[in-house]
Amino acid sequence: QVQLVESGGGLVQAGDSLRLSCATSGRTFSGHAMGWFRQAPGKAREFVASIRWSGGSTYYADSVKGRFTISRDNAKNTVYLQMNSLKSEDTAVYYCASRDYPGRYASPEGYNYWGQGTQVTVSS
Repeated sequence: QVQLVESGGGLVQAGDSLRLSCATSGRTFSGHAMGWFRQAPGKAREFVASIRWSGGSTYYADSVKGRFTISRDNAKNTVYLQMNSLKSEDTAVYYCASRDYPGRYASPEGYNYWGQGTQVTVSS
C-alpha cells in the first residue's frame, strides 16, 4: 500500500510563498507520475500541477503557471510544490496524488493514491 503525506501548508499573506512537500512510502515506489490538486470550500477538486518521475516532464494549470513550480526528488520519493506570489484565490486544501500510468494528468481519475491534504490559506 502506498502512503502519501503532505506537509508545508499554513496561513500566509497575499504575495508570500509556501513550499508543500509530499512524501511517499509503503513500497518501492514505481509510480508513473505525481500530481497536486486543490479543493476550495464549495468547489470541485481542481488540477494544479503534475510531474513524471522519469524525465521530469511537468504540466500546470493556467491559473498557476509562472507562480508555482512542481519538482521531485527521486532519491527521497518526494514531490514538492513551490508556490510564489500567492493570491487569496489559491486558498484551498492541497492534495498530492500518485498515478501508475500515463493519461489525462489534469483529471483526478487515474490517480491511484491520495494524501490527506494540507490547508493553504492566503489572506488578502
